[in-house]
Amino acid sequence: MRNIGLVLWHTFYTKVVSKTFFFTSFFMILFMSIILNIEAILDFFDDDPETSVYSVAVVDETEEVFGELEHVFDQRDETIHFEQYDSSRVSDEEVYDRYDAMLFIEGTVDHPVAHYEAPSINQSYLPRVLESEIQSIAEEKRIEQSGISEEVIENIAQPITFSLEASDDNARSEAELDQARFFVYILLFVIYFTVLFLGNMIASEVATEKSSRVMELLITSTSPAQQMFGKILGVGLVGLTQYSIIFLVALVTFGMGMDGSLPQVSGNVGQAEQDMIQEASFSIELFLLAFVYFVLGYFLYATLAAMLGSLVTRIEDVGLAVGPMNMLVILALLISMFSLGNPSATITTVTSYIPFFTPMIMFLRVGMGEASSFEMILSFVLLFISIAILMVIATRVYRGGVLLYSQGRLIEMIKRALIVTNREKDN
Repeated sequence: MRNIGLVLWHTFYTKVVSKTFFFTSFFMILFMSIILNIEAILDFFDDDPETSVYSVAVVDETEEVFGELEHVFDQRDETIHFEQYDSSRVSDEEVYDRYDAMLFIEGTVDHPVAHYEAPSINQSYLPRVLESEIQSIAEEKRIEQSGISEEVIENIAQPITFSLEASDDNARSEAELDQARFFVYILLFVIYFTVLFLGNMIASEVATEKSSRVMELLITSTSPAQQMFGKILGVGLVGLTQYSIIFLVALVTFGMGMDGSLPQVSGNVGQAEQDMIQEASFSIELFLLAFVYFVLGYFLYATLAAMLGSLVTRIEDVGLAVGPMNMLVILALLISMFSLGNPSATITTVTSYIPFFTPMIMFLRVGMGEASSFEMILSFVLLFISIAILMVIATRVYRGGVLLYSQGRLIEMIKRALIVTNREKDN
């Protein structure tokens, strides 16, 4: 146990004080901060189109639409100003020095034909608002000509009453489902990047020590099993440290505005985040469940990564060795993303019991209210059993794999490693 602690501390300390840890943490924090404040950043560098002031020159051949437009926007105190323009002067080169856009209206007031012209049509707010208002003016004119009263129109357009209610008492509410999707997204990508980053880190470290012949010296002081478990726990602690720093920064960034003030719950955050703040007890439950699946998923994939890393002689071959593991987690991610829209699909239910997919897909089903407590407990049991079996196999393969310096196919190398382990036991 003491040797495992030494390997754990050595692995943790060397990784935490490395430049790689610093730069990856810095860029992940920077990325998280940008994502959480993307709306404020965009507003800071770009004016809000809804608050900008526009000047529109109107060439109105109907002789009615211009007056209606001007009347509507004057009543609303909008920032869009209109000026009637003489069609004979449209070709003047300085026209766009005075106006942001030109609006040509032909036809009749009840069936107008509008043409919008501007130096650039990348900005969609102004033409969208103009189109909507011209459409409203035309509809009102048609209704007026048809002799239908406003009361009749309002009665026809009266919306129906439609409510949602789940018959199952254990079903999630709409707010709870939004929270579940929020946490599922986080867990999916956390596990995905954890496997790709930390899993490859474990495999690379084992391969590095093996290629430099350091492994032969380590075996004399600690057993291969102690080395493997020490590295898994050490790298896992590195990951938890990094995620804790990022999580704290995310909380501070999410909770503070760009000017350092606390934002109000309404207006500055999305509906899912509002529900998460207002129903914190449910969020804590989901967070703890996500943490459990994250830890179990890490041990499963980290054990597999350590085993695969022990079979590699050269560092360049690490990517090929862990390729099958990476494909598993990519497949799990794809199924999970598909299942967010349909968590009750057969493929979702079946794959949620496959250990390598369980941490992501079963959590998705539980969070979305599609899995019972029994199914959740069963998934825990299956994961524990799978991790135990994989650790037994990985320990045997690791013990022989670190002493192999030949190359071959993955299955062939596993067989050779097991043969070496059996010979070691016999001796």
